[in-house]
Amino acid sequence: MKEATLLVFDVNETLLDLTYLDTFFLDTFGDAQVMRQWFAEQILYSQTLTLSDRYVPFGELAVAVLKMVATIRGIALDSSQITRFQQEMAVLPAHPDALPALEKLQAAGFEMVTFTNSSAEAGKKVLAQSGLASFFSQQFSVEQSGCFKPAAAAYRSVSEALDRPPAALRMIATHAWDIIGAMACGWKGALITRPGNAPLLLGEQPDISGPDLPAIAEQIIASDRRA
Repeated sequence: MKEATLLVFDVNETLLDLTYLDTFFLDTFGDAQVMRQWFAEQILYSQTLTLSDRYVPFGELAVAVLKMVATIRGIALDSSQITRFQQEMAVLPAHPDALPALEKLQAAGFEMVTFTNSSAEAGKKVLAQSGLASFFSQQFSVEQSGCFKPAAAAYRSVSEALDRPPAALRMIATHAWDIIGAMACGWKGALITRPGNAPLLLGEQPDISGPDLPAIAEQIIASDRRA
């Protein structure tokens, strides 16, 4: 019998709800949408560090980018605001659709792991407090490779640690750049088109996509049965 595909979940925004930070950005900048600017800059500079052969923990970068966005917008942050930001980043709640989707995939017999840009310690803490950690047999961080997703070395480190060929892994993420990186390394992809995210209609597309995790779970189960 063919072995089921191992499912690799991104964490931030895929399983955990970044819009929890909207109130912080509204209070601090007067506009909740600044959260999207901050996150886009966070990803841009994580990739910049990787291309420059440098690495700092994701949480450290998150604060530096927050300060940069504040400077651009002419806002002076005080220590209490930075502390509040760090505290709220550490308690991101799970998306409401995460639990039922993970339960369905677990019942179908899939092994699941996580793979995050966050540091190993921070990633494990935030996933534990969200109530989702028990679904995952292992939790991986880009810290292992010293480079952020979507660098090829990051995905290779997970494939090697799992001792599974790339084609036996499926990356599940809300971000097209994460899916592109994984598929470039030979993984399968499943893109969740949550609000604020969309596919990049250029080049190879993932065989599975949908608006939420339950829709993705149903397609993964159907695909595995056909294989």
